[in-house]
Amino acid sequence: MSDMIPAPDAEQLKSLKTITLVVYVLYALSYFTGLTAIVGIIVNYVKRDDVAGTWLESHFRWQIRTFWFGLLWAMVGGATVIFGIGFAVLFANFCWIIYRIVKGWLNLNDNKPLPV
Repeated sequence: MSDMIPAPDAEQLKSLKTITLVVYVLYALSYFTGLTAIVGIIVNYVKRDDVAGTWLESHFRWQIRTFWFGLLWAMVGGATVIFGIGFAVLFANFCWIIYRIVKGWLNLNDNKPLPV
């Protein structure tokens, strides 16, 4: 017997695309609410196996990396604020996260995978 998971059909892909869009929205809203990115990363990990082998898998990797590297640089920026460089790090991190949300969203809208 094969342990392979069947590829999602068109309806499942549409649903997974909607979930991917919701995660981008949750990440964007985190600048206003603070906690929605945590919900987004949880969704990424819960639904990760469902997108395996599809073009949406690259979006999930993109989102997961955006969350963790964004958190890392936010912590570095926060820790170095007292040295004066922290504000520059935090601003660069803000710009980088916005860039990744916009690029991901645009590629998702065009049904394109992201570079990994």
